[in-house]
Amino acid sequence: MSLDLSAIKSDFPIFQQKVHGNKDLVYLDSAATSQKPNQVIDALTHFYRTSNGGIHRGSHALAERATMLYEDARSNIASFIGAEANEIVFTKNATESINLVAYSFSNATAKKQQGHALSDIEARFVVGPNDEILLTEMEHHANLVPWQELHLKTGVQLKFIPITDDGYLDLETIDTLISERTKIVSIVHQSNILGTINQVEKIFAQAKKVGALTLLDSCQSVPHMPVDVSQLNPDFMAFSGHKMLGPNGVGVLYVKSDILQDLSVFITGGSMIEVVHLEHSSYAKGVARFEAGTQSAADVVGLSAAVDYLRKIDMQNVHEHGLDLTQYALEKLQESRGVKIVGPQTMKERGSAISFVVDDIHPHDVGQFLDADGIAVRVGHHCAWPVCRRMAVPATTRASFYIYNQKSDVDVMIESLQKAQKFFGV
Repeated sequence: MSLDLSAIKSDFPIFQQKVHGNKDLVYLDSAATSQKPNQVIDALTHFYRTSNGGIHRGSHALAERATMLYEDARSNIASFIGAEANEIVFTKNATESINLVAYSFSNATAKKQQGHALSDIEARFVVGPNDEILLTEMEHHANLVPWQELHLKTGVQLKFIPITDDGYLDLETIDTLISERTKIVSIVHQSNILGTINQVEKIFAQAKKVGALTLLDSCQSVPHMPVDVSQLNPDFMAFSGHKMLGPNGVGVLYVKSDILQDLSVFITGGSMIEVVHLEHSSYAKGVARFEAGTQSAADVVGLSAAVDYLRKIDMQNVHEHGLDLTQYALEKLQESRGVKIVGPQTMKERGSAISFVVDDIHPHDVGQFLDADGIAVRVGHHCAWPVCRRMAVPATTRASFYIYNQKSDVDVMIESLQKAQKFFGV
């Protein structure tokens, strides 16, 4: 089934404007953040117009209605990834979600050092210099820096699955990298800079053999392809609403229910408590213990509306559309003189984000030139600085596609790249 691109694009009011005076907006930066359809914008405004109240607290009509909408959204978002509602924790973004897991390790370790009794599950999160955490060389900073901080606090060692020259993970190293010392394997599902889709099932299966926990950064996969946690089998999975047509300010952390109950708390305060005394407190059960303070209920409801929008299109159709555009863009870029793609050169195990460099033109100059033609791309190291070092490039230009893009957008980008080369005399 092909998408009705005209109907889809008409749902996004941002495309009704011109940029730089008279240029049509060609948005090729959805890997950074997606645009929002009317259905999501309307869900946000409708919540504030009709149902704004303090969730889980008040007993009046507005509070009860807001709570119902919030919890209905939790169930809807959970079903979108094949999870149960009691396995979904709302955060403000995937970065916070991953930090929650990393802090569970440092908190459990600190409690153990202070002589506090730990449950069997919480004890799994105690780490020290003899333990290891396995990441990859292609991680976004959000799935790297929190673990670096954990290393500084506890001495736990960090190890990395290397990247091959063509932009894939070297899976032949897994048998030597995963051992009885491995406490968690935390990896990206689809690279935000290379576009590579990693073979997470194979990596996680090896991790399970030694009893290691697993975390999946699915920020670039959940918006673009069918993702089912029952198939991928992570213990944790993080993604952000703003990359999948939803509002800014809401992230999702999936946690297996048998782990969540005894997991160390992250942010503490109101709403996540059971009983509070001056000297000590006990915490709420289930997901509530990880949702301290006033939650962004309207944004959660908006993300639920985004899920409805994507579900109506069908995620398999979303995925196939992205693959079709990516293949077309790969072919056009490979035909272009002086343009080098950074990452997989074919459609094997890759998604809809393409990084490239143009000979003798800095990526920032490329991005500025394209912007003058109304084309929004991302330039820089894309919060994946070690990847740029590994691939021997100072930065890249990245084009990323979504449901509101079409092949003519690629053509416009290629034409503008050719103009840039002529302008810079290369």
